[in-house]
Amino acid sequence: MARGSSNGTGNTSCAGAGAAAISAAKPAKSQQTPRQALAVAWTVPAGLSLVAMTSPRALVLAALLVGAAPTFAAPQTPLPRPGGDLVTLYKDLHSHPELAFQETRSAAILAAEARAAGFTVTEGVGGTGVVAVMVNGPGPVLLIRADMDGLPVKEATGLPYASTALGHYKDGADQPVMHACGHDIHMSVWTGVARAMAASRDQWSGTLVMIGQPAEEGLGGARAMLDDGLLTRFPKPDFALALHDSSSIPAGTVSVPPTRALSISSSMDMTVKGIGGHGAYPASTKDPVALAARIVTGIQTLISRENDPFKPAVITVGSIHGGTRYNIIPDEVALQLTIRSYDAAQQQRLLDGIARVAKGEAMAAGIPEALAPVIRTTPIGQPTLNDPAFAARVQSILESKFGKARVIDLDPSMASEDFQYFGLEAGAPSVIFWLGGVPQAQWDAAQKGGPAIPSLHNSGWAPDPGPTIATGVEAMAAAAKMVLAKP
Repeated sequence: MARGSSNGTGNTSCAGAGAAAISAAKPAKSQQTPRQALAVAWTVPAGLSLVAMTSPRALVLAALLVGAAPTFAAPQTPLPRPGGDLVTLYKDLHSHPELAFQETRSAAILAAEARAAGFTVTEGVGGTGVVAVMVNGPGPVLLIRADMDGLPVKEATGLPYASTALGHYKDGADQPVMHACGHDIHMSVWTGVARAMAASRDQWSGTLVMIGQPAEEGLGGARAMLDDGLLTRFPKPDFALALHDSSSIPAGTVSVPPTRALSISSSMDMTVKGIGGHGAYPASTKDPVALAARIVTGIQTLISRENDPFKPAVITVGSIHGGTRYNIIPDEVALQLTIRSYDAAQQQRLLDGIARVAKGEAMAAGIPEALAPVIRTTPIGQPTLNDPAFAARVQSILESKFGKARVIDLDPSMASEDFQYFGLEAGAPSVIFWLGGVPQAQWDAAQKGGPAIPSLHNSGWAPDPGPTIATGVEAMAAAAKMVLAKP
């Protein structure tokens, strides 16, 4: 996820209930039976009815899921026993990342932890999602989310618990998988919060719904859970909370966006066509590689010359592939782009502008109309906007708990999320806040001109698990108890 800017570092000492693993509460008898084995191949995902599969969104989900088999070697690595140390749990999760909609092992761990803490647990919601419910008297319903999926990134941290896992999407070859966005931190904090809330039931009243969400990275997991009846099969939330680790602030600190948190994100696939031929005779071809290069540079003027500078926007070409050999001009080049902003109308202007530039460059290159660039774009979604009043309450409780020096202001992020859809569809105020993860020594060195801190999605991103998890548990539990405070 994108980095922001800070106005201070703050005191990063961490003390309190979150500083060590919180003992699990005495488990209540659950109506659910733990899975006896983890799935190694997909059919129709558990929890998705055939009726639900008839909606366009569900059909897309089904297409993503079918054939997306995880590639962990048999036998499966044993699951950690519930109730253990949170940092040890984090290292296990970090070592065993799973790609979107394949989070079977991660989901089983969260389900076991929640059951041990006394929650009623349902697995297989929206594919691999987990829903854990604790009813503790009258009061509001609070949803707390953690995302579970890893990324197709080869880890380069050099950590003794670094991931060596492989995975693949439906149509792809095996590739390295890493928790390069901190979802292992999120799951560890989620576990600590479940234990803390279960152990302090005398301090709050209401209903707590804790969800482990699949496939945040593809922005499809929240929709899958909603389409599978999250708001009808389980208590409908009155408030929703989430956190995300940050490479922009040190471990032991937090940041609460007052309104704008994360941007709209659209994904675009563009096929740039040409007429291939021998590399020695380019005049007899229409070179799509040269055309693609002109398109890549041309679309950047949409930001520098056409976009309002007071409205942030990003166009990034993240993938470009074409050709097979040195002396062969190919027939086509494939581009993959991400387009981001905070406004739906602005987002549409950017998408239209890219199509205009691509068509214009193709015409200038003499490409026949029949070979014009082909563009496919995901629907425009919603930005992640915190409810201002709710965000102010969360900010206040965290400042009271940690002191103002540890609650840092950050600029809005151009990264994207799908957490917002839980609150939007429930009509509930929602807040996502940032959890600092940078080791203090690394942060201090960077402030003095030392090596740059790896960003999220970087192969070198390595949060400091102890203070990061401890602060996350304390922060989220404090916010939850504020929402669920007894009258």
